[in-house]
Amino acid sequence: MAASPSRRVLGLDLADGIGRGNLWACLSMAFTATAVISFLPAAQPYILSGVLGVAKGDQGKIVGLLGVAAEIAMIVSLAWYGALADRYGRRPVVVAGFALCALGTALFPFAGNTAVLVALRVVFALGVAALSGMLSTVAVDYVRDGSRGRSYGLVGLFSGLGAMVAVLALVRLPKLLEDGGTAPVAAARISFLVIAAVVLAVGALMWRTLSKTRVSAAAGRVPLTRLIAEGVALARDPGVALSYAAAFVARADLAVVAGFMSLWVTEHALAEGGLSGAEALARAGAVVGIAQTTAMLAAPLFGWLGDRMRRQDVVVLAQGLAAAAYLSTLLISDPLGSGMMVTAVLVGLGEIAVITTAGPLLAQQAPASVRGSAYGVQTLCGAIGILVVSGLGGYLYDAWRPAAPFAVAGAAGLLVVAFGLAVRRRVTPLPEPDARPVDAPA
Repeated sequence: MAASPSRRVLGLDLADGIGRGNLWACLSMAFTATAVISFLPAAQPYILSGVLGVAKGDQGKIVGLLGVAAEIAMIVSLAWYGALADRYGRRPVVVAGFALCALGTALFPFAGNTAVLVALRVVFALGVAALSGMLSTVAVDYVRDGSRGRSYGLVGLFSGLGAMVAVLALVRLPKLLEDGGTAPVAAARISFLVIAAVVLAVGALMWRTLSKTRVSAAAGRVPLTRLIAEGVALARDPGVALSYAAAFVARADLAVVAGFMSLWVTEHALAEGGLSGAEALARAGAVVGIAQTTAMLAAPLFGWLGDRMRRQDVVVLAQGLAAAAYLSTLLISDPLGSGMMVTAVLVGLGEIAVITTAGPLLAQQAPASVRGSAYGVQTLCGAIGILVVSGLGGYLYDAWRPAAPFAVAGAAGLLVVAFGLAVRRRVTPLPEPDARPVDAPA
């Protein structure tokens, strides 16, 4: 059944063919996907020190290596996921993403060496690629253009809740098991297996609750390579180009918060605070949790701004705010002190600002028939951003200072601000087509 054009849920105007259950499935997907995507990078220091026994001076390089390997896997797969979603629908790609994330999570603490750890991080990254691209796509598929900023805001809110649960609760599972008498290695393995089982169950639920419709019938007859090429060619539009550039920074920002902030606090707590590995991880989770709580609370604000201001202007504003926040980490000398808490608030605000503003701008500029491909390319730009920031930031983390990855992300944000100011007056929104989604093939 087609929804009425005026049908509203949570203040959003639903697209034709989309029901309340579909929208709630999208928000549940945002919560669970972000929780598992945030959990594994945040828990990496515990696996490196507690399971593999990696020396402190080498952990920054290994975290950077894991990030680079993951982003290479995402770069290879992202555009194909977007084209597959346009061709066969969003639902199969979402379920595949959850299954791959569950597999990578389950096996991660069983890795016997760094090489196996990298391979499992690649498996996990293939799942992250599917979920990242589809979350953005589904968030705009399910609502009309006038609600897409708020849709992203709500997705950001539920994503923030998922990230907060990851860094405040999930990363504490090994410590809870250790406190109960479980050996550290066994505690890590049991925790990861439990989380993987939950992720797999959510994937099965998504198969039943996400919409079975496709946005465009035409995409089902177009070769995958052509869909990918069309997504890349969209960058000729200034608004699409700005959205792609903003995504480069947005995904890198998220990776920096989840990975390097946790590593920074964990290492300092172990070296200066005399804490155990599990206690240091919990302390890091509290700091990252402040950033994610701020992001969660601020997401609806930036979503609302996205429906009230020109979307290219909101992107420029968000990038400037994020750049200032990330560069402020250069002022931190004690990551366990109060200054880090203030910086965590600013970082969380900047993180959610860039995440929730680039997507609605792309939805405004991209034709519905290639929207999945466009979001695949956008997420690909984000993967390249993580590749650059994780690789360069990981090296500078060990060679210079722990704030280096944040400084790299802040500098990249300033470049996007400059680009946005140069093209903002040349962005012309596409009219929203009045077309119903079509049934997916059986």
